[in-house]
Amino acid sequence: MTEPTASGTPTDGGAAANAPQPEPFDAVDLIRTKRDGGELATDAIDWLVSRYASGYVADEQMSALAMAIFLNGMDRREIRDLTLAMIASGERMSFGTLDRPTVDKHSTGGVGDKITLPLVPIVASFGVAVPQLSGRGLGHTGGTLDKLESIRGWRAELSAEALLAQLGTIGGAICAAGASLAPADKRLYALRDVTGTVECIPLIASSIMSKKIAEGTGSLVLDVKFGSGSFMGAIERSRELAETMVALGEDAGVRTTALLTNMEVPLGRAIGNANEVRESVEVLEGGGPADVVELTVALAREMLRLVGQPDADVEGAISSGRAMDAWRAMITAQGGDVDAPLPAPRETHVVRAERDGVLTTQLALPFGVAAWRLGAGRARQQDPVVHAAGIELHAKPGDTVRAGDPLFTLSADDGARLPRALEALEGAWAIGDEGSEVLDGGPLIAGRIGA
Repeated sequence: MTEPTASGTPTDGGAAANAPQPEPFDAVDLIRTKRDGGELATDAIDWLVSRYASGYVADEQMSALAMAIFLNGMDRREIRDLTLAMIASGERMSFGTLDRPTVDKHSTGGVGDKITLPLVPIVASFGVAVPQLSGRGLGHTGGTLDKLESIRGWRAELSAEALLAQLGTIGGAICAAGASLAPADKRLYALRDVTGTVECIPLIASSIMSKKIAEGTGSLVLDVKFGSGSFMGAIERSRELAETMVALGEDAGVRTTALLTNMEVPLGRAIGNANEVRESVEVLEGGGPADVVELTVALAREMLRLVGQPDADVEGAISSGRAMDAWRAMITAQGGDVDAPLPAPRETHVVRAERDGVLTTQLALPFGVAAWRLGAGRARQQDPVVHAAGIELHAKPGDTVRAGDPLFTLSADDGARLPRALEALEGAWAIGDEGSEVLDGGPLIAGRIGA
């Protein structure tokens, strides 16, 4: 029989042996270290991420640490450790049973960026597995899954077994990422969005790369945006992000390269969900806007080069119909009706040129915000999107226009959304005289980073 103390606690050694062991670190100490510009040790980062994923470290503590990292940064070793710790918080996928190489692509997002849709079937048509685990959009950048859900019957969820089977037969799959991949990152990602720490290179790089490395792909191509429609803005910041992510990939044994691409103006002529699917199909049919075709072909060549096909005839895969066959097979395998009409808007509004001249300006971000206000995006993760909402661009910077020519058309299901969308576009476009400087941010592809 044990003897209680005055407080009622038994005094025998058995209870002491079963008492919780002290934690090796304290979250407040780690916050102070980073707040004061110090480095976090590898075991400290491992503990922090593990205990945050389990709920021991509170959101307010991780918020404080995220802000300290935002202000003081991390060195390469710390970013690598953070990435590996977030991978270790969940499961890792493996495609080792496939008889074909794997390659994936990730874009940092932008306005009208529908490249994943035509890209995956093009690369898959060369006998390569492309496991494109994607997400839904938040804010002005539309998500790949939102776009594809414009197709009647298409489903985003695939079991691991179904994913492997589709990759083994068709070669390409675009589906939702499982909750088991880097769960610590999912918690931190949501926290960054409400604490003003989104634009932080260590946190962006570790977030993107933890998920991509956990996916198990053998090679990875990154499309890192710069310009008004990107969240990085200046090309120097985008280059730093690209270099950081390429290094993380290489450190993890994933062959990784990055293209720096221009998001000063919207990509293509379609912004939204259903209309971006339509434009993607046009590319696979051998048409589509020149900039969408250029970037799709460049990324496809880069992906194929990484898996040992540097001389792949990408244009031939399109012109022969092989890429379209892969698209139809992919969509059908996930329940989609490739021949069903896409959703059409109930309300449209055309903005026309007020004078003759040249379209000199078309800023991506305001057009993205306008599409979001029309219903094409969401403010909260649980918000629905309007698949028919968006913007169709009838002219791009450098085009000659005449008074009365249509410049762009707004589409929505609710006409009450149109005024606020038009407000977002005030000052976002301009028409100048013949010979005026065109503000388009320069070449579409500004550089390449990696092996």
